[in-house]
Amino acid sequence: MTTEPGVRVEDKLFQNRYLVDAGQAHIKVKPHTKPSAALLTLLKVCPAHCYDLNSNGQVEVAPDGCVECGTCRVIAEGSGEIEWNYPRGGYGVLFKFG
Repeated sequence: MTTEPGVRVEDKLFQNRYLVDAGQAHIKVKPHTKPSAALLTLLKVCPAHCYDLNSNGQVEVAPDGCVECGTCRVIAEGSGEIEWNYPRGGYGVLFKFG
C-alpha cells in the first residue's frame, strides 16, 4: 500500500483562472466600525481567503480570487453585512476541471 502526499487546497485553486470585472465587484462589505462575529468568521472560512482585516480592524474583501462557493452568503448576507451578486456574464471564476 502506498500513500500519496496530500494535495493542498491552495494548489487546486491555483489551477483555476479568474476574469476580473474591474470596477464592478460582485461582493461588497457594508461599512462598519467594528466587525461582527459573522464578518470575523469569513476571515477563517472563505476557501479562497478573499476576506482580510485592514489596518483599522475592519473586514475587507478582495473578490478577484472568489470561487463563488456561497459560504459568505450563508454566513453574512442574511444580516445585511455583505452584498453578494453573481458576476456579470463572462466574468468570475473559470474552473479548469469543470
